[in-house]
Amino acid sequence: ALGMQQMVKHHALIRKLPAVETLGCATVVCSDKTGTLTQNQMTVVQGWAGGKRLRITGEGYNPSGQFFVDGTPSDPRTDPDATVLLHGALLCNDAKLEERSDAAGTRSWQMIGDPTEGAMVVAAAKGGFRRDEMEKTLPRVQEIPFDSDRKRMCTIHRRDGSEFVAFVKGAPDLILDQCSHIQQAGQAVALTGEQRKEVLDQNREMAGNALRVLGVAVRPLAEVPESLRPEDIEKDLTFVGLLGMIDPARPEVMEAVNVARGAGLRSIMVTGDYKDTAEAIAREIGLLTKGGLVLTGPEIEKLSDEELAARTDNLEVCCRVSPQHKTRIVDALKARDHIVAMTGDGVNDAPALKRANIGVAMGIAGTDVTKQTADMVLTDDNYASIVAAIEQGRIIYSNIRKFVYFLLACNAGEILIIFGAMLLGLPIPLRPVQLLWLNLVSDGAPALALGMEKGDRDIMKHPPRPPKEPVINRDMTIGICVVAVVDAIAILLAFYFGLQRYPGHHEAAQTIAFVTLCSSELLRAYTARSEYHSIFAIGVFSNKWMNWAVLASFLLVLAVVYVPFLRPFFDTVPLTLDDWLFMLPFFFASPIAMELVKLYFRRRVSATATATA
Repeated sequence: ALGMQQMVKHHALIRKLPAVETLGCATVVCSDKTGTLTQNQMTVVQGWAGGKRLRITGEGYNPSGQFFVDGTPSDPRTDPDATVLLHGALLCNDAKLEERSDAAGTRSWQMIGDPTEGAMVVAAAKGGFRRDEMEKTLPRVQEIPFDSDRKRMCTIHRRDGSEFVAFVKGAPDLILDQCSHIQQAGQAVALTGEQRKEVLDQNREMAGNALRVLGVAVRPLAEVPESLRPEDIEKDLTFVGLLGMIDPARPEVMEAVNVARGAGLRSIMVTGDYKDTAEAIAREIGLLTKGGLVLTGPEIEKLSDEELAARTDNLEVCCRVSPQHKTRIVDALKARDHIVAMTGDGVNDAPALKRANIGVAMGIAGTDVTKQTADMVLTDDNYASIVAAIEQGRIIYSNIRKFVYFLLACNAGEILIIFGAMLLGLPIPLRPVQLLWLNLVSDGAPALALGMEKGDRDIMKHPPRPPKEPVINRDMTIGICVVAVVDAIAILLAFYFGLQRYPGHHEAAQTIAFVTLCSSELLRAYTARSEYHSIFAIGVFSNKWMNWAVLASFLLVLAVVYVPFLRPFFDTVPLTLDDWLFMLPFFFASPIAMELVKLYFRRRVSATATATA
């Protein structure tokens, strides 16, 4: 619960508590591109219509910019091909651009709707075309919404009284397949094979420059069919042109990808974009490496489940995929024993999120269905937040282990103390009320402080832990046994010498054993802050919660020994300065033992690494 509060600060909202543990052993992150790896701030920068390449200036949603053809400023309203291209981009669109002013009178622009559609609205506005004016001239009468299978959208508009026109926008190659004509100089001419190749070449070139490309087509209609079936409307189209928009990679993503790779986490881009666009972005952020495999949706469909699973070992980019492909990708990775985190935002992504070990929904762009299905919701839709959540998941699990490690070692030591005294024929070193005080107060607060640890600095430099590895593994068992035995020997020796210092005075010897054990465990709480790193490497007093917990617990121990009205309840006696000096060496027995065990572990890891090299 403490760790989940930290996760919220890292923009990760955990909906299902077991996901915290699963995050710590995740091996693969399948991430969307748009908005997750990129900034989701689309800006149209290039276009193509009537055989001419257009360059468009301006950034963001501010509709200020110019059109250039071959380096010369151009007004698209004087070019019939560019005019129809921008008409289609603006009207076959559900996004709206709004101007707002703050209290100081500063104007700003806000987009309502999908960022990709918003970029096309802004491009049209830069060309002098506004939605409110265009909808008066060409009012929308019907539409066929976008879907992930068709990868296009169609709207029908009335023009000149009784005539209609359909605009279609979407994936250029799929739209081109439905076209029989192409617009040139304002006229629809039959589409030739050479012209088809030119369109595809332009599309490929834009995509190779990391641009997301959409095509626009048009079809005059004499009437609106009663049943709006895509196959009836989206045929015999006239191809108008292309619009290429850039969505810059998030600046923090490159570092996050490197951190994930160093932690043994594979990152796979899963996007509906074209192969060239996906590859360009993946290379830019360092996700696509030499020898990395790129698969498209059609290629995935041709593979059997076994063949796809075999390909996932080198898979780094999946493009032109549909939600159904996402589910197959998750299943293929799980077949190779991967722990998979899958992101999604649309309704159709819900099955893939459900199938993944960790379903990650987008908090900004995600639908309610995906958020309800997901195990985790990203409040900022950022890939870097996934990596941060995985790191926090590892820290939470590590802190749970430290908590368990510390308390089990304490309790095992206490059992051995009582058992050892009985075997040696000594009086009982600790009274029941003292043991209760020790467990409830002295051990409890430091153990809770371990839950506030920030984690080891190299926690993301180790591979994910095996999901079937028990919490109490071999190393922890060794540590518990060593610390418990050393604790028992130290306290029994302190108790024995206490009996020699105060012959026949059991209460004094028991007080010495009680204070020695309490002080020893409070000091060892500092060494328990890391399972492998020295206390001096992590900073002795770097956890302020531990400092307060140890101080409070030690004051409570002193209160039991020195406050007169409490002593009868705990059967304690006040100790002298000589007693404290006598006990001092025993305080450090178990903390030193813990540090020596960690030194052994570090040397073992170093020797293994040297042998492997």
